[in-house]
Amino acid sequence: MADNNAPAAPNPAPQPAAAAPKLDMDALLKEATNNQVWKSMFRNWPWQDNARHRARHIVDNLWLHLHPTKVRPRALETTFTWGLGGLSFLLYLLLTVTGVLLMFYYRPTVELAYQDMKDLEFAVSFGIFLRNAHRWGAHGMVTIVILHMIRVFLTGSYKKPREFNWGVGVILLTLTLFLSFTGYLLPWDQLAIWAVTVGTNMAAATPLLGNEGPFANLLGMTISNDVRFVLLGGTTVGANTLLRFYVMHCVLVPLVTGALIMLHFWRVRKDTFSAAPREPNEEKLDVWPHLVVREYIAAAICIAFIFFVSVYFNAPLEEVANPNVTPNPSKAPWYFLGLQELLVYFDPWIAGVLLPGLIIKGLCAIPYLDTNPKGVGEYNWKDRPFANAVFMFGIAMWFILIAIGVYCRGPNYFWYWPWESWLIHKPAPPATWSFPIWAGLVSLAAYGGLGMALPRVLKGDIDWKKANWGFAVFALALGAFMGFKGIETWRIIVVDILLWLTFVFGFLYPQRHLKELDFTRYSVTQSLNLMMMGVLLKMGVRLGLDVKYILELPQFNLNI
Repeated sequence: MADNNAPAAPNPAPQPAAAAPKLDMDALLKEATNNQVWKSMFRNWPWQDNARHRARHIVDNLWLHLHPTKVRPRALETTFTWGLGGLSFLLYLLLTVTGVLLMFYYRPTVELAYQDMKDLEFAVSFGIFLRNAHRWGAHGMVTIVILHMIRVFLTGSYKKPREFNWGVGVILLTLTLFLSFTGYLLPWDQLAIWAVTVGTNMAAATPLLGNEGPFANLLGMTISNDVRFVLLGGTTVGANTLLRFYVMHCVLVPLVTGALIMLHFWRVRKDTFSAAPREPNEEKLDVWPHLVVREYIAAAICIAFIFFVSVYFNAPLEEVANPNVTPNPSKAPWYFLGLQELLVYFDPWIAGVLLPGLIIKGLCAIPYLDTNPKGVGEYNWKDRPFANAVFMFGIAMWFILIAIGVYCRGPNYFWYWPWESWLIHKPAPPATWSFPIWAGLVSLAAYGGLGMALPRVLKGDIDWKKANWGFAVFALALGAFMGFKGIETWRIIVVDILLWLTFVFGFLYPQRHLKELDFTRYSVTQSLNLMMMGVLLKMGVRLGLDVKYILELPQFNLNI
């Protein structure tokens, strides 16, 4: 029998809990990647940090294989490329993604398009953000593609063997502008319909193919069959225009642009990077990770900036489009305001058709006209003074005209300083006059003949200091004569400045740097240069002397 009074046995000492099994991350990673599925997707596994694997990481990657495996140290410097080419492509991808998402909520009809814009703003989750990102991304792409072209030019990266790819880049710039322009109409508000109306009106002035252009009667062009009618799908901006612009913006132009981007990248790879070596026999560096990491950082900064702007700044949306109410002033998109400003000084067939066509053709011709072998792959003004000076002068002209259109043009397209209120009534500009036909023909022949002949005929280098002093005496004499005729001082100053710029870029620079070119290259280069300077001269005689036309032939719709 058990003794109930016996002392209880002591509790056994607690045993320590079993330690949790430790995760072996290396083993898990090895198990997850050491199988047929993983290896079928990712080549050259496991990763090894050596030269061979760094090269294979570039060659075997869908995106990165467009890079070479090694690049010169200069190509890694931010201040050489600024990452502009890659950022342009990044924004193209961003616009593709946001554009596809917006297409789910957009119907391209005049009855519903504006309503869908309002739904994006107030009813669709993140709709306003998507629209903002698409709008600001488009403006960013236009700006960056222009800056990329400037960078490529200033580093001489268009020269042999890259001439063709430069031309592809110029076409891509043109398509970028057209892509943005076709998207401008889709919100179907007052800003959109009248900006597109201003832009497409220039098409009616196309020589031969536009009903308002020179020699249109030779092909029987009317408002119902000319090139503007084909673009709009009618005689005015309406339902057919909206549908056509929608198809061009969402399908046609992106497909063509994407194909040319692939060609552009392929030629960059085949023609090799243009970065010049800093030292003879310098060692190249691996693209992975040196260049790729820099590109990813630039991409992250760019996307963060677009998202920041899209959160804090809404894309403009005015009242619904009304063809019967014309805003005053009606302006084209900002990147076409330079052309609209030129309409003040030229007929539409020159400002909207001839000059843009010459700009595109002239840009494409640059690599074939520039025979100077120096300055490839580096910023170098000393070895390329003419090319850099004239190119940057043209770029400056373009952006100055855009700035005037944005900030200095008010109601009736009259001149308003940025600090002036548009409520101030401006008097009508003074009456204009035109040269007699004989005087116009003589003036154009003298300008073209002397401008082409003098820089090549005169031997030796002209002393620029003496030439500029001589021109200063001429400018003072001209100013005194204009003042005697009662012309305002500001007009005299404008005329003298534009004449001096024409003298420097139209005569002094060509006389020093072009006369050694062969006859064909000299003729084409100086012709394009004189046409650019002719824009300045026409602006000068219009602003200073109120001259409307140098040559007026109304029977042919041909006025200069």
